[in-house]
Amino acid sequence: MPAPSAAPSPQIPFSIWWLARALVRHPGWFVRLGNLESSLFQEQLDPIVIDRPIFICGLARSGTTITLELLTSLDGVVSHRYQDFPCVHLPLAWNRALGGDARKTAAPVERLHGDGIYVTSASPEAIEEPLWMSFFPQAHDPRVSNLLPATLDRPEFARFYRRNLQKILMLRGGRRIAVKGNYLLSRLPYLARLFPDARFIVLVREPLEHVASLARQQRIFAEAQRTNARAQDYLRALGHFEFGLDRRPINMGDDAVIEEILARWARGEELAGSALYWRHLYGSLSALLAEDEDLARRVAIVRFETLYGEPAQTLRRLLDHCGLDADAPPLESLAARLKPPRLYRPDIPAGEAADVARICAPVASLYGYA
Repeated sequence: MPAPSAAPSPQIPFSIWWLARALVRHPGWFVRLGNLESSLFQEQLDPIVIDRPIFICGLARSGTTITLELLTSLDGVVSHRYQDFPCVHLPLAWNRALGGDARKTAAPVERLHGDGIYVTSASPEAIEEPLWMSFFPQAHDPRVSNLLPATLDRPEFARFYRRNLQKILMLRGGRRIAVKGNYLLSRLPYLARLFPDARFIVLVREPLEHVASLARQQRIFAEAQRTNARAQDYLRALGHFEFGLDRRPINMGDDAVIEEILARWARGEELAGSALYWRHLYGSLSALLAEDEDLARRVAIVRFETLYGEPAQTLRRLLDHCGLDADAPPLESLAARLKPPRLYRPDIPAGEAADVARICAPVASLYGYA
């Protein structure tokens, strides 16, 4: 595959970098500050209802970001934003210190991914991962299972997490909250118990296109981290381990497969390693849903190709699934934002493409891919 033309490496201000490093080194401080903020705003937060929270997940590059952007375009649907980081534990105080949405006036810039998605500090994004890392130190350790079962009892996290979602609803005047996080794939059973009325959206993509896109992003992020000394610290604090020099796969409970994935990546077998990873994640998801009928009813599986190929129909199904108003704004205006994505299949050598297809075939068929 030809080398990608990377987007400009992001400029990370010293103050944000310093706070990000502090977040990694002293997560307990941020938890305590978050709890202090909760006590100060208890009277305003107590009446806020977390109504049918929407959780969006999938392997990176499956369409989760655009799905979050579309849903948060609807009136009353809010989410975490870039500007909430790194002080996501105390978003009320942090945003007040920033002057509310003052920073959103900056011109949109293309994401480091170079995928045509332009963002400002006020754009919705997966920013709440540091909350999980503060309470689950092994959340991104591929040597152990990252799967959180429905039986898990962590009341201190549950209280903090619910409060945080209430804060985002309060801060943005929302009625519904949408949370995007690729790592939520390993937390679906736990979240389903934590929020009995939650709705889940899982994105899946044709494996050959998907692993090719993953390989491209790996090169972009690794190069950005080599040339920008602050980038790796920033991404580590953000909980972004999908790509780059500190890439870590999600372990859904199969240590042997994870070891093979890591070994293949280490040998430079990028596409084959990512194909194994695709099979591991989506095969595990299929097994989870087969074992839990209630969870399966609350999960909408959305194929990347259908989202872009049949946008109006797919969005209507998603809005119905989430119990959202499909008429405001008009569904057609949302669908019009979905432009055909770049295809990566032609860049893959035939032999490697055949390996990807062979590796993924047993699971790909479960999602309607030949």
